[in-house]
Amino acid sequence: MRLFVIPAFMLIAILPAVAGENLQLNSKLDYTSDSQDGPLITGDHMADGIAAGKPAYVILYGEGCYNSKRQARRTVSLYQKYKGRVQFVIVDLDHPLPSAQQDLRKAYYRGYIPHVVVLDASGAPVYNSSGEVEEGVISGLLDKALR
Repeated sequence: MRLFVIPAFMLIAILPAVAGENLQLNSKLDYTSDSQDGPLITGDHMADGIAAGKPAYVILYGEGCYNSKRQARRTVSLYQKYKGRVQFVIVDLDHPLPSAQQDLRKAYYRGYIPHVVVLDASGAPVYNSSGEVEEGVISGLLDKALR
């Protein structure tokens, strides 16, 4: 029997929930500016947090951020590739957050956007960094987490 040690802050973030589904990129995004174009990603169950037992991809972003828009495009592409196998949690920092997402913000957000977190199936972070990250880097981490 293997025991996993999960930090206390992770116990708050891992909730029985269904992560985002049917994710779509806002078709009105202007990738040439930091204009406020509304939510970058839309979908179902957008207010949910992370459920235990599956790897997760979390993005924390601001709607008026050029880099967040570019990372949102990568996020939706990754969602298409991994839907059903990886949880996708979208944290839009420009709106009031539900409690599950407030806990994720407290645990990972350090004041810079976009911020991407990849968690393995046990809830341990395998990637936790601000700034844009290439799709191939995240794919490699998710593939490894799914083994």
